[in-house]
Amino acid sequence: ILANDPDADRLGIYVKDTKTGKYIQFNGNMTGNLICEYILSQKKSNGTLPKNGAIIKTIVSSNMTDAIAKKYGVKLFSTLTGFKNIAKIIRSFEEDNSYQCLFSYEESYGCIIGTHARDKDGIVAVMTVCEAAAYYKMQGLTLWDAMNNMYKKYGYYKEKQFSITLKGIEGAEKINEMMENMRKNPPKEIAGLKVISFGDYKEQKITDENGNITSTGLPKSNVLYFELEKNAWICVRPSGTEPKIKFYMGICEKSNEEAEKELDKLEKAVKEIAK
Repeated sequence: ILANDPDADRLGIYVKDTKTGKYIQFNGNMTGNLICEYILSQKKSNGTLPKNGAIIKTIVSSNMTDAIAKKYGVKLFSTLTGFKNIAKIIRSFEEDNSYQCLFSYEESYGCIIGTHARDKDGIVAVMTVCEAAAYYKMQGLTLWDAMNNMYKKYGYYKEKQFSITLKGIEGAEKINEMMENMRKNPPKEIAGLKVISFGDYKEQKITDENGNITSTGLPKSNVLYFELEKNAWICVRPSGTEPKIKFYMGICEKSNEEAEKELDKLEKAVKEIAK
C-alpha cells in the first residue's frame, strides 16, 4: 500500500506480513534502505553499476545505508538534514565529474533516484517501490520479506526519534541551554555504550575518545552527534521551523528483539540526559 502526500515529494508504505496478516508501516529509513538495496543489486546484476557510483544520506538517517554502500562498493556521503544539502553534493559531482549519484534519501520519507531533480521526488519513488514489489513478488517474496532478508544480511538496524516542545522565549532559552550543556559537557557513556566520538557541527569538529580532532567537512550547523560503540549513535538539533529540540538515535543488533530492547534503553538514557 503506497501513499503519496499532496505535493508529491514524500513516500509512505504499509506492507502486509503474510504470516500474521497485519500491515507494517515502514519508516523513512526502511523505505530508503529498501530502495537503495534494490537499485544497487539490480545494477550489479545487469552490469551497470558504475565504478564511481555514490549514495547520499543525511547524518540522522540509518547506518544500514553505510553497510549497503560498502557491500556494493559505492561511495557514501553524509550531509546535514534538508534536501538542499543533498542537492549541493549532487551539483559538486557534476562540476568536478567525480561521482555518479545513484540514490539519495533522508529519514523523513524523501528520496531521489538518480539526479533528474534537486528535491524529494515521491512520484519516481513510488514507481521504484512498485517495480521492487513486482520483482520480489516474482520470487515469492513481499517487501516485508525483502526487508527481513536485509536485516539478516546487514544486521538489525533500528532507528527512533522524539522531540521536546518548548514554546515561547523561555522555551527557546531552555533549548539553547540544553544544547550548550551537551556541547560543553558531552557524556563519555550513554546507556552503557561508550562514546567513540563527539561531533559538534557548530564548531565543525569531531573529537574522538582519544582527544584527536578532525573536521566535519560540512557547513556550520547547531547539531551534536554522538557516535557510540556497537554501531549506535545519537544526534541532537533544534528544529528550524518549530519550537522543538529533536533527538534521533539508532542501533544495530543481531536480532530484532535485541535491537528493539537496546533501542528502548537508548531512548530512556537520552531522555534522562535531556531533562
